[in-house]
Amino acid sequence: MKKESQVIFDRNVVEFVTVAAEFCKFLEQTETMKRSVFVDTSLKILPLLYLKASMLPKCETIGDEPLETFVTEETYEILRMNLAGILAEKDDYLDVFVSDMKYSDQPITKNISEDLADIYQDIRDFIFVFQLGLNETMNDSLAACQEHFALYWGQKLVNTLRALHDVKYNQPDEEEENEEAEEDE
Repeated sequence: MKKESQVIFDRNVVEFVTVAAEFCKFLEQTETMKRSVFVDTSLKILPLLYLKASMLPKCETIGDEPLETFVTEETYEILRMNLAGILAEKDDYLDVFVSDMKYSDQPITKNISEDLADIYQDIRDFIFVFQLGLNETMNDSLAACQEHFALYWGQKLVNTLRALHDVKYNQPDEEEENEEAEEDE
């Protein structure tokens, strides 16, 4: 078995692929979801996605060809808008881990929906290439996903997790009562 085959079929890679696919499936099915269900599920799947990504074995690119992508601008925007609709006024949060923050006297606002759509785009493109079943491209997709995790979406994930935690646990009592009344109906 070639070296890349050993890496892509490693137990930690298989577990990451499983969680990544579930994450994508979850976000693709949120259109009619209540905010409380969305937030609860997100608070469970995001830490698992982070954990599985952090456990991936070291992988290096072996091919020269650019990887195929799946997520179009239209797909991205539809997903982002669905998530923004679910989160409504809770979509914005203050980001304190932006490097520009040290040069700004204004707070930097981010959106949970945009961050999740960014993470989704990278993960969905990875899953798409992985599903093609070609060892070299699977390896290269894994290497790109690891790099993007370290440089981009890993930090977005933990920032979004912090914001979602705030949505769930730091709501005014009045809002909690309204949501409980909706759930009882």
